[in-house]
Amino acid sequence: MLRSLLIGAALVLGAAAATAQQAPSLNARLTGDLVPTHDPVIAREGDTYYVFGTGHGDRLVETKHSPDLIHWNAGAPVFTKMPAWASKAVPGTNGMWAPDIAFVNGRWRLYYSVSTFGSNRSAIGMATNATLDPKSPKFAWRDEGLVVQSMPSDDFNAIDPNFVVDRQGRHWLSLGSFWSGIKLFELDRKTGKLLHPKEKRFSIARRMAPAGAAAPVEAPFIVPHGDYYYLFVSYDYCCKGVNSTYYTVVGRSKEITGPYVGKDGSALMQGQGTIFLRADLEEKQRFRGPGHPGWLHDKDGRDYVVYHAYDREKNGAPTLRIAPVTWGADGWPVAAQ
Repeated sequence: MLRSLLIGAALVLGAAAATAQQAPSLNARLTGDLVPTHDPVIAREGDTYYVFGTGHGDRLVETKHSPDLIHWNAGAPVFTKMPAWASKAVPGTNGMWAPDIAFVNGRWRLYYSVSTFGSNRSAIGMATNATLDPKSPKFAWRDEGLVVQSMPSDDFNAIDPNFVVDRQGRHWLSLGSFWSGIKLFELDRKTGKLLHPKEKRFSIARRMAPAGAAAPVEAPFIVPHGDYYYLFVSYDYCCKGVNSTYYTVVGRSKEITGPYVGKDGSALMQGQGTIFLRADLEEKQRFRGPGHPGWLHDKDGRDYVVYHAYDREKNGAPTLRIAPVTWGADGWPVAAQ
């Protein structure tokens, strides 16, 4: 009798394990307006999730919303016309790229990039809103103007902003794409703009390359967790559809200014780190070039990474992807892609 009970229990446990293994991932359940999505970030207000991403055409900063992280609907763009200051700062620009969203001092703060492809004559601006709910009478985006700018004489590119608050309550903006890598600037807590415009910025990640060669690193995102700050950056090339070679690495540091190192001690300032997001395995080969991560620490304590990848089954369309993140016993994040 006991043997029969043990066998029955084992069969039940085995069936439960098999069911768990077969349960579709969050990414497999995403539905709705997932395309186009480039460079997404995510936030939650009330019971609604919002994604912001690179704009397309006159949709300057794309928006999407969802009640459950699964079913997504496109919303109105943040802007349909480039601010006058941006057109003057970056002649020829016609889009807003790679935003970041954060709730600061009672208002939502949206940082965004303006540039032209392949140039580091670029700028990061800021817009604010009392709410993300377009049905609210308080909803209205207000452009706050220039935050930081780069010129051809600079060794960095002022795009791909990410706002973060450190444990001492100081405000920071990480940014950068190619050139000499990822930089970190301290911000004024009240205005959200540079605290010391002429002060030297911190370098926190870069790729090593011969003089004159491309050094593809971009899209920083810093996540405080436990005793560390975790820096995520994307390596190699996006924006090439299924030929994109983008992937994302992570390093951590006890100081927000670095140095950031991977699990094996390899330095992000040497173009190394620990792989966090990479393309589907060779035998599947559907979603290519996953990268440009954003982060959500949800109200229930769960963590999620949002990113884009190129769908081979849909002509390389840039697609919204969201994965739960767990923290290993070793203190490192793992994405359930």
